[in-house]
Amino acid sequence: MLDLKICPDCGDRAEHPIVEGECLVCARCGHRWAFRRLPLLALTGPSGAGKSTVGPLLPRRLAGRAVVLEQDVLWTAGLRDSRDGAPAFRSAWLRMAAMIGQNGRPVVLCGTVVPEELETRPERVFFSNVHYLALVADPVALERRLRARPAWREWDEPRIAETLEFNTWLRASATTMCPPVDVLDTTSGPVDIVADRVAAWVRARLT
Repeated sequence: MLDLKICPDCGDRAEHPIVEGECLVCARCGHRWAFRRLPLLALTGPSGAGKSTVGPLLPRRLAGRAVVLEQDVLWTAGLRDSRDGAPAFRSAWLRMAAMIGQNGRPVVLCGTVVPEELETRPERVFFSNVHYLALVADPVALERRLRARPAWREWDEPRIAETLEFNTWLRASATTMCPPVDVLDTTSGPVDIVADRVAAWVRARLT
């Protein structure tokens, strides 16, 4: 599938894509072409809250409705942007999700992200809406999960403290973000039930 930033007529590449209704418009030659402007669903939250556990359970629950992808698979050297919000990384994922969406299925993107990191990117125009669901947990439970992780993940004290701080901030600030972030507490309850609730959340936003 052609990168939506590239005009199929003249080949120009738009740094700031122009969308009018359900069409992309080339700023250089004026060519217009139709595309699918689907929603994007972001399953976010701090490390340890359950994204990597719930994510693999979603494809079967959402079969035929959405494509579930893990964000960190593209966290490679070329996209490890040290600037706030990792804009190159976010832009790459928005472009990838939009191209996948041209096949008719929206993307559920699993990985830590907050609205300001996606909503400000030029590629945001490729989506009708971006919906956010944050998995969070009680601080004691979250710390216990992080400390139980294998050594290769390198969870030292500063990283644990930073994650717990982010979890607390997210729980307190989710509803005030733009757009608001829905929150699902994963402290207790079987993982299958959490996966069912996440899948139901996705389906409700695709109706």
